[in-house]
Amino acid sequence: MLRITDARTGESVDAAPSRRGLTRVEAHVPGFDAGALRVLLVADLLVRALELGGTPVWGVLAADAQHSELRAGADALGIRPLEDRRDVGSGLGEGQVIHVVGQGWETPEGLRVAVAPVHTAEPGTGEDADPTALRLALLYRHHSHPVRLDAEVLADAEASLVRRRRAVADWARQPSRPVPEEARTRLRTAWEDNLDMPAVLDVLTWVETAAEVADGARFETYAYADRLLGLELTRDLGSPA
Repeated sequence: MLRITDARTGESVDAAPSRRGLTRVEAHVPGFDAGALRVLLVADLLVRALELGGTPVWGVLAADAQHSELRAGADALGIRPLEDRRDVGSGLGEGQVIHVVGQGWETPEGLRVAVAPVHTAEPGTGEDADPTALRLALLYRHHSHPVRLDAEVLADAEASLVRRRRAVADWARQPSRPVPEEARTRLRTAWEDNLDMPAVLDVLTWVETAAEVADGARFETYAYADRLLGLELTRDLGSPA
C-alpha cells in the first residue's frame, strides 16, 4: 500500500482510500519554472504509483498562470496530461483528494504532499538538456529535499540514461525471464514509502550488478520499473549492438 507524508501533520498516511475509490491528484503551481515542473513530476509519479497499485486515479492541474508553458514543459518531461481544474470542477465523488504543492506555497485544505524547491546554478539551467535526462536529475533526490541543477548534474543524468538504455537493449537480446520476486518486492517497498525514487534507482543498480540475476530478468525488471519512472529505458530496443 502506497503511503505518503502529509505535509500538514508530518504523519505517514495511505495514499489510496480504504475502499479503493477514485483518487484525485491535484497539482498546484503558480506559474512556470523548474520548481513548478518538479511539482508536476511528483504528481505524475503519484498517479503512476497509484495505478500500479490498482487504484483508480486522475490527475488535475491547478495553475494560476502560464498554462501553455506548463503543459509544454510537462509533455517534454514525459508527464502524463493533467486535466485543467477550471474544466473539471470539484466534488465528483472521489474517495480521496491529494494536493501536490511546493514547500511554503499557499495551499488548499486537505491532504497534501509538499515538494522541495529546485535551485539552478544560473538562469536557464536545464533548458537545453535532454528532457528525459532532466527528469532523471530531478529523481536523484527525494521530493522532500531540495534539488540543485547544474551542468555536471545534468551531464551525469544524461550519461546514466545512455548507459542504462544500452544495457536494456543488450539484455533484450537474451531469453526473457520473470522479474525476480526480491527485485519486485524491493522496488514496491521503495516507491510505496513516500515515493522514494532514489531508493528505486538504487534497486535498479543492484539488479544491474547482481550476479544471480539473469539478463532476461534484468530487462523485465527495468521495463517494469519504468512504468513508474517514465525514463524510456526501453527506447533503444532493436538498435545496432
